[in-house]
Formats: sequence, structure tokens, C-alpha cells
Amino acid sequence: MAKNLIIYYSRKGENYVNGGIKKLSKGNTEIVAEFIQKAVGGDLFEVDTVKPYSEDYTACTEEAKKELHSNARPELKKYLDSIDGYDNIFVCGPCWWGTFPCAVFTQLERLNFSGKKVMAVMTHEGSGLGSCERDLKNICKGAAFGKGIAVHGADAAKSESSVSKWAKQVTE
Repeated sequence: MAKNLIIYYSRKGENYVNGGIKKLSKGNTEIVAEFIQKAVGGDLFEVDTVKPYSEDYTACTEEAKKELHSNARPELKKYLDSIDGYDNIFVCGPCWWGTFPCAVFTQLERLNFSGKKVMAVMTHEGSGLGSCERDLKNICKGAAFGKGIAVHGADAAKSESSVSKWAKQVTE
């Protein structure tokens, strides 16, 4: 049986939801990551930065834009050193300026993806997968890639059925 790893970054607190700012007790991407785990099993690994992003949503988006434009790699509180025991790697995050938060790339660049199957999971408010699949292909050298999924963030809590179906298909 294939072993699954779900790497995710998720934002709690102020988020953009259906055209306005709303406080979330659990981030949309975390909800989706847990649906994947429930559907196909596996281990969750949360990407968590040493220096937190601003609690203010607008300020956070500006921080994210600066990181992306400078190709920053924020320091994380903990790292995965190896993914040797896994077959399928789900990389999950919110769409920040068309791709994953730079903190996700901090983690991915430390790993050897040879022989792994990688799937992109992006929560968004209208951007879909953006350029995240292309970005993963540039970072996850040696991996095979399964079809990614984009989940409208405002609908994350009610996406379990579609996420579960997708996760089961891509891990067959």
C-alpha cells in the first residue's frame, strides 16, 4: 500500500473570503489537507515559519509579494529531512500571488523527490492552481506528477466529497 505525505501551509485568522475579509479559526488549506488524510491516509506536515506573517490580511499579502519577488526562503520552526518512506507527496497551500507561499518552497528545496509522485493542492479565491504545478516541477526534480486540484477557499469546508474522490484517483 502506498504511503502518503501531506505537506501544507495554511493561514488562520484574517483571510480573503468571497470578496471580503473574514477571520477563520482554521485555515482553508488545513481543512483540505485533513480531508486528503481522511480519504487516503498518510502523515500531515505543517509548514510553520519562525517569523509569523502579519495577522493583518493586507499586510500579509504585501509580505508575501516581497518574499516572492526576492525569491525569499523564510526559516521554518521545523523541517522534514527526508521523504524516503513515502510514495505520494501532496503539496498544499493557499494561492499567494499565483503560487505557494515561499515558506513551502523552503521545505521542498531540502528534499529528494526522485521516484516520488507529487500532487499540487491549492486553495484560492479565484486563481485556481496559478503557476504552482509549474513551480513544483522546477523544484521537485525526479518526481512524477499527478493531476493537481484547486479548491475555492470559501468552499473548503464543503469540499470533502470532491477532494476525497480526487485524492483516491491520484493515488491509484
